[in-house]
Amino acid sequence: MRSMAAPRKYPDELRERATRMAVQARRDPSTRSGTFRRVGEQLGINPETLRNWVVQAEVDEGHRPGTTTSESQRLVELEKEV
Repeated sequence: MRSMAAPRKYPDELRERATRMAVQARRDPSTRSGTFRRVGEQLGINPETLRNWVVQAEVDEGHRPGTTTSESQRLVELEKEV
C-alpha cells in the first residue's frame, strides 16, 4: 500500500509567485545566473525546490518534455483504483 503524499510545505500562492519570479529572471541573460538561489533566499524557499517547481512549470506549459502535473495526478488516481 502506498503512503499518502506529504502535506505541502509552501502555500500554492507562494509557489506560483516564486515560479513566476524565477522564470522572469531566467529570461534575462544578465540575471539568469544564480536565479534559484537569489529568488529562493528572497522568499525563504530552498533553491533546489524552486528549481523543481520551474522545471515542472516548463513541462506543464509544453516547453520541456516530461510528465505534466495533470498526467501525474491521473496516474495516481488510476493506481488507487487498482
